[in-house]
Amino acid sequence: MPISDDILIKKCQQFDSNAQKVIYDRYAPAMLGVCRRYVRDWMEAEDVLSKGFFKVFTKIKQYQFQGSFEGWIRKIMVNESLMHLRRRTDFNLTLESSNLQLSADQQTDDLVNANSILELLNKLPTGYRTIFNLYVIEGYKHHEIAHQLDISINTSKSQLIKARKRLQLLINDSKIKTG
Repeated sequence: MPISDDILIKKCQQFDSNAQKVIYDRYAPAMLGVCRRYVRDWMEAEDVLSKGFFKVFTKIKQYQFQGSFEGWIRKIMVNESLMHLRRRTDFNLTLESSNLQLSADQQTDDLVNANSILELLNKLPTGYRTIFNLYVIEGYKHHEIAHQLDISINTSKSQLIKARKRLQLLINDSKIKTG
């Protein structure tokens, strides 16, 4: 029978390396997926994952046993991914100047698998992908994104609009190629 998270967390708070390994093994695959949504390169994403888990284990005494432990870890991974991106990206720059226009009748099939979506998200410029992930997947509001990335709320909103348009074009383009 697997050991409960609460027991593992308490052991981690006492610096038990075996408990840390179990926590890492239990959550690393899902958290690598979180990091990969923000960081395109596998090796960089794995580096972000390692730094994130280092923070998890050094700050685990701050976990209050309220809410989801996985959600607590996810927040650390998102923040670590954002710190990684902030070191490499100026989110105030307009990342793409082309005017993207979609006709009203262009629609997305509901049956696009997760790997295809990740591949398409990876084709988005860093700023678009980051804001799309934060808003659509993580559920942040524009004012929270603006604060996290040190950009204006309007920049967050415009980057999300552009990300959605670009993603729509990529989806339509992939349907044409496979259809």
